[in-house]
Amino acid sequence: MTTDKPRIVLVTGAGIGIGRATAEAFAAEGDHVVVTDVLRAEGQETVKAISAAGGSAEFLPLDVTSTAEADALVADVEARHGRLDVIVANAGIAHKVPLVEMSDERWDHTFDVDLKGMLRVVRPALAGMRARRSGAIVCLSSIMGVAYGWDEHVHYSAAKAGVVGLVRGLAVELARDGIRVNGVAPGYIRTAQLLSEKNSLGPAGAEKAAEFIPMGRLGEPADIADVIAFLASDAARYLTGQTIAVDGGLLVGRY
Repeated sequence: MTTDKPRIVLVTGAGIGIGRATAEAFAAEGDHVVVTDVLRAEGQETVKAISAAGGSAEFLPLDVTSTAEADALVADVEARHGRLDVIVANAGIAHKVPLVEMSDERWDHTFDVDLKGMLRVVRPALAGMRARRSGAIVCLSSIMGVAYGWDEHVHYSAAKAGVVGLVRGLAVELARDGIRVNGVAPGYIRTAQLLSEKNSLGPAGAEKAAEFIPMGRLGEPADIADVIAFLASDAARYLTGQTIAVDGGLLVGRY
């Protein structure tokens, strides 16, 4: 996917963590980044950081559980910029809930954000990508969706496993249209989510986890962002349908 113009890159959940690092990585490559999030202040801060570094970005609020919002946002971006080259479907949530306490509403909301939210941003962009016979889509799964079960996060593990299936199915469906679809499955990454004692490992648990990661440290958001940028680049032009674990060797090192 080569072009003599800066690419137009849409990143969901780009206000914090991996999403913000990803937006900054694309901007550093000279792309124009459409930063989206339900967290307005954080999303605007991402744009400010990119602009301060000499990059190009804009913030558009987006709740990925709204089909109408997603359709309108993609239409607006394409109308103003003429195209949408890359989508990074990153927006996600995770809550610690034992299955016996799991309500239908909590289960459905997790899937609505973590899985169906990806469908909502990808679907309206396909007509334009097909017409140009060019496009790259990267979806965020998790090692909890490809290899690990996570107690008290069954809903999250199930949704992130669904992302792997989404990537495979879309990759095959869109390959002959010149559109590539891949996924990234992060391991333990130093984000607000991981450091939340309420919903994840918390600071002490995260540092404990680092002890059994072969590379000896937690991942940083930029470690994931750089892989996402690679997957969306022409360097990965013959790679589609893959979900790559980026985990410091955690999965291969556990025995």
